[in-house]
Amino acid sequence: MSSVAPGEITRVLIVDDEPNQRRGLAGMISGWGFVAETAADGQEALDKLQEFPAQVLLTDLMMPRMDGSELLRRLKAQESRIPVIVITAFGNIETAVATIHDLGAFWFMEKPIQAQALRVLLERAVTQSRLAEEKERLQRQLSYQGITGDLVGSSAPMRHVFSLIRQVAPSRAVVMITGESGTGKELVARAIHRLSPRGAGPFVAVNCAALPESLIESELFGHEKGAFTGAVGRRAGCFELAQGGTLLLDELAEMPIGTQAKLLRVLEDSRVRRLGGSREITVDVRVVASTNRSLEEAIGKGQLREDLYYRVNVFQVALPPLRERLDDLAMLSEALIADLNRKHGCRVTGLDPEVLDKLRGHSWPGNVRELRNALERAVIMAGEGTIAVDHLQPGFGGRPLAAVSRGAHPAITLSVGSTIEQAEKELILHTLSYTKNNKTRAAGILGISLKTLFNKLKEYDAAGAET
Repeated sequence: MSSVAPGEITRVLIVDDEPNQRRGLAGMISGWGFVAETAADGQEALDKLQEFPAQVLLTDLMMPRMDGSELLRRLKAQESRIPVIVITAFGNIETAVATIHDLGAFWFMEKPIQAQALRVLLERAVTQSRLAEEKERLQRQLSYQGITGDLVGSSAPMRHVFSLIRQVAPSRAVVMITGESGTGKELVARAIHRLSPRGAGPFVAVNCAALPESLIESELFGHEKGAFTGAVGRRAGCFELAQGGTLLLDELAEMPIGTQAKLLRVLEDSRVRRLGGSREITVDVRVVASTNRSLEEAIGKGQLREDLYYRVNVFQVALPPLRERLDDLAMLSEALIADLNRKHGCRVTGLDPEVLDKLRGHSWPGNVRELRNALERAVIMAGEGTIAVDHLQPGFGGRPLAAVSRGAHPAITLSVGSTIEQAEKELILHTLSYTKNNKTRAAGILGISLKTLFNKLKEYDAAGAET
């Protein structure tokens, strides 16, 4: 009876300097249903592992060029998880035991090899290999979900996002993350960073929309002392700070056109020059960009260079808005509540079914960020137990905006044929009027971030200037 389940391929690499021993072991192991490959020494084994990803390695200790002990040292240095069974002749038992203890071999066998004992060991080693692979897969899956739960989800749109993250993270490609405000674009960028070979390096994020044009180049590229008024000392830019890691350019489409040209040059040759500097500095940085705007529309309006668009849009990850993944609401709420419990010292256990119905009926213009804000208030109000409807913000779920705060508030009137963009603009401007231009309070009422509010107002100002 084969030790390999139907449809499964289990690869075993046999390393021995004796040709007859290699052939004999390969024939016997193949007869049990494994796929066997051979190597004459440790160096050849390392070379073959590049194209033959073995689940188990069977190696002799005493070999020319590179022996079994050195092979194990190399595998340990590479953090390989392949279980290794050491074959040893009589008299090398102490060496074999030391190899297991010091170098992490799975087990050892004495020559001559007993077939049944080898088969049992192979089966156990395969089980360990698969458990290690499953553990790594689960750890990766958990890491996709973000620390605060903003990337939690099992819906089809989010499974697609997780798949894209898994595919692009190990590469060096520039990634463009698109999606509405509050969908978790920075969390996706951080997940790509953590799962990449640069995961131990720095992650630096810069918001291109929040910096005035006079400062953004200094922020990105750094400056030398005296480069401009107020430059009292040398300052490293974000590219230098992200050396060996990842740089997130948030809201890339808001970057001034002049700076975009300089950014393009850095992306092409991986060199930056500080403002006021005379020499170029080589940087090794992976760039991830994000935007909540249509890139094509930004190009059409002359706000984004077309050549920069093609340079940064190598691999795009589009995040779905919350209204398109309502199946994730229960799981997402559970993760957010757990995080908010830790933050506020509460003991909330879940949502009343009526609350979940209200959440599903909401349009979520502020996406996951708005959901977190709504749940944060509810968690604080409830303290423990289940969140009920009266723990939600007054007016949540469709009541007039006037109910949110004290005093009367005029209703918003829209004519039939108004677009979503017009309705959104009207709501934002009326809310600002109601809060007497208190933008922080207006953003809270609207369920959006302050950054999103500033971006919207910037768009309205630009549109007004064009008319």
